Amino acid sequence: MPENTVVNPTRTSPATDFSIALLNEFVRLGVRDLVLCPGARSQALALAAAELERTGSIRLHVRTDERSAGFLSVGLALETGLPALVVVTSGTAVANLHPAVLEAHHAGVPMILLTADRPSELRGIRSNQTTVQAGLFGVATRLCLDVPAPVGEPDEAEIATALARQAMDAATGAATTAPGPAQLNLAFREPLSSALPMGLTVLTPVARAASGPTDEPTMLLAPGPRTVVVAGDGAGPAAEELAYAGGWPLLAEVSSGARFGPNLIVHYRELLAAIDLGGQVERVIVFGHPTLSREIPALIARDGVETIVVAPTGFEWYNPGHVVRAFTRSIGADAACAAASRTPAGREWLGRWVMTSRALSEAEASAERVPIDKRGITRAELAVLRAPLTRALLVDAVWRASWPHDRLVLGASRLIREADKRVLGKKITVLANRGLAGIDGTIATALGVALASQAEPEPRSVGVTRVLLGDLTFLHDVGSLLLAPGEPRPRVQVIVGVDGGGSIFDGLEVAATAPPAAMERVLYTPRSVDLKALATAYGWDYELAATRSDLERALTGVHTRPAILEVPLVR
Repeated sequence: MPENTVVNPTRTSPATDFSIALLNEFVRLGVRDLVLCPGARSQALALAAAELERTGSIRLHVRTDERSAGFLSVGLALETGLPALVVVTSGTAVANLHPAVLEAHHAGVPMILLTADRPSELRGIRSNQTTVQAGLFGVATRLCLDVPAPVGEPDEAEIATALARQAMDAATGAATTAPGPAQLNLAFREPLSSALPMGLTVLTPVARAASGPTDEPTMLLAPGPRTVVVAGDGAGPAAEELAYAGGWPLLAEVSSGARFGPNLIVHYRELLAAIDLGGQVERVIVFGHPTLSREIPALIARDGVETIVVAPTGFEWYNPGHVVRAFTRSIGADAACAAASRTPAGREWLGRWVMTSRALSEAEASAERVPIDKRGITRAELAVLRAPLTRALLVDAVWRASWPHDRLVLGASRLIREADKRVLGKKITVLANRGLAGIDGTIATALGVALASQAEPEPRSVGVTRVLLGDLTFLHDVGSLLLAPGEPRPRVQVIVGVDGGGSIFDGLEVAATAPPAAMERVLYTPRSVDLKALATAYGWDYELAATRSDLERALTGVHTRPAILEVPLVR
């Protein structure tokens, strides 16, 4: 809760001078977004941020919930590649950032935390809203500095600018080879703010060099072993490019950024279980962070399989079973690999994977296809359009409706696994919080993606940001629906698949052993909430799609405001 602080307008505040210098330098370094939660101890930062918004120097996002604020910054950074500043007051406000900090740490997402704190004389004496904030996030931060309260010394503006540079280098990976969170824990004494100086100077942003390692040699692959390329979350197009260059099957998860191209194997789970395909794999090349199947770790752990893990940045290497022996920051296929892909053996290896996967997709499509006779729509077709919706139908419809000018954010629900099992290749932007794969902050993350992608004057997206998630994931972050007056309302559609709680447990071993009543009570944990009333309370548009025709109409309509689409699913 904000404190009651009396500010004498005639006094100058070192907190204000320091805050202006710090934020001004961040603007100069290229930061464009600042997420702010209210609080007295952070008021100097907040007022300086408001002035920078007024001058058009930053995009300011005000939130009342620090957990939502943290994940909003994750979404902003996922879209822009730049850290957003997160400003909070002292005490539990800082602790509420922890889930987002952990996600950013494990996913390699840049983030800069400006956490206001009490000065040294108020620490350790049970002063109100005072705890140990420096180091609160442990190893999850790339940089953590406990900054003493400014007192008005002449060199404090220089100290502030130096701190901004340190935080920016740490968060972007320029200093650590691993983008992630950086924390400046900023102590402030009273007066906690003063009037801003007249004619506040705003610095011009400067271009920054790309971060990351530049001197590590590229590993060149030799032809020979029967190879597959695995693209986990965040792999990016490099995985597809290597698979194409080497003539190898591409096993790309739905949020990999590589689920496209002629070498894509949609039904990789089934094919990995086949003796004549998955059973013959000799080499695996992994990009990104695979999280959506058990088949990939099992393949890597199998005797006789060589695995190479490729990660341009990061502290931790993907290494299931501790069996991986080769790690590299950069990889490529040489001319010999390209030549080998054109040999009969190379074409046969790739062709069997591609044709078998396509046959499985065709079989799925045929089973769901209902022909229309010469008289128009048949009773069977009409029955299908009116039939209750399944997860597969929902996932397919959302995928069909999404195009390169849109954004698609997938929550850590069963639906992302359903999508990974079935959707065909498509070069669209798909994002998900898979660093820790938690259900935290999915709506906030999606709002960050939407706000950043639709920002003027040159928006990256002219479409809509769709968020596909289950009912528990939605309810876990329902507070992020709160958009205060004056906050921009992006084109975002939150699609809630309602299937009675944590249905993901259906696919785990516990479903075969747990008593049904206990399973319902402590694992599914269903909740009955009136989503229409909830949408009304938060000022969002609302639609209900109970049939396939309802769903298609809702997904293809024009979206100009934030909206919730409720989709009841067959459990």
